[in-house]
Amino acid sequence: MRKSRIGILTGGGDCAGLNPAIKWVVKSALDERLMAERGKQYEVVGIKDGWKGLIDIESSIVPLDEKVVRTWDRYGGTMLGTSRTNPYNPGNDCSKTVIANIEKLELDALVTIGGDDTLSVAHKLSKEGIKIVGIPKTIDKDLCETDYTLGFETAVEVITEEIDRLRITADSHKRVFVVETMGRDAGWLALEGGESSGAFMILIPEYDFSIEKVNRLVMDARKDGTRHEIIVVAEGAKPSGGTQSICESTEDAFGHNRLGGIAEWLAAEIHRNTKIDTRSLNLSYLQRGGNPCAYDRRMGRYFGIAAIDLIAHHRYGLLVCYRNGKITSSPFENVIGRMNRVNVDTQYDVDRYNGRHTIIGKEMHSGKPE
Repeated sequence: MRKSRIGILTGGGDCAGLNPAIKWVVKSALDERLMAERGKQYEVVGIKDGWKGLIDIESSIVPLDEKVVRTWDRYGGTMLGTSRTNPYNPGNDCSKTVIANIEKLELDALVTIGGDDTLSVAHKLSKEGIKIVGIPKTIDKDLCETDYTLGFETAVEVITEEIDRLRITADSHKRVFVVETMGRDAGWLALEGGESSGAFMILIPEYDFSIEKVNRLVMDARKDGTRHEIIVVAEGAKPSGGTQSICESTEDAFGHNRLGGIAEWLAAEIHRNTKIDTRSLNLSYLQRGGNPCAYDRRMGRYFGIAAIDLIAHHRYGLLVCYRNGKITSSPFENVIGRMNRVNVDTQYDVDRYNGRHTIIGKEMHSGKPE
């Protein structure tokens, strides 16, 4: 009896949590007890370098079994490699080649692990009849329909650890340090990384900041006797009336410019206006690196298992999701083109440019006092 063949790829930026997901796609698909219960046998092949690997399949296909992936969950990045290749790039549309190669490889289903760009390709292929399920991955945590995306928690831990180290120098020299995190349109990394590290100020894309107010808050802190301040700013944050800082104007295959430089600009403005020694640091790709934390290992496991469950039940065109404490799924069309952003009204303090300082909402005050 021919085994059903499942392909798996990772696309977009690398991050921690990808390898655990790959491992558990393989382990769940090849679990002998589960195969007996399903009445179907599977084989799994890895596709190297994301969608690029389905355009040129000459050396991009690698068989995966439980022995191959046994230790993968403890390592960061992706053992399959990744790329930002867009098969539907208007300037070089290779989508027909991808579809033809999926048929040539006799893939009965495809698991794609990625963020909005990777999943947008999956959605288009799904509409053309390819059987696909997705697993959410992005350190920005900006996908709709899911409360978690692989890589986020490890990235927050990296931000926290680096700021803890930086704080020692900041205090020794009585400096202000402006730390730039990733986060093009959603400020989750800056917000939760800043909250975790006890940052003095957090600036996010969802709320434009006033440079005058930033300077005033810094000066007020110094008057109160602080020796240093840590300001965390997302790469996509911008001053009122300004624009996002672009460090590379060339667009990638999905039409994105590379952001960067807001921390350097802000540090210069603070120093110019307050005369306080101010430095900047862009954490950049450090946020993608490192071995996956315990949470990303577990979530990679759960997402990988759920992806195979969807395939076993012939449910395609869906993204595995985590909502309200449960693993579930949602159609691609509910995810693509939408964004999960910080709710400024409930999760951000606009007066102090920081995380919320009160948790209990108005609806929780309605009960009678004891």
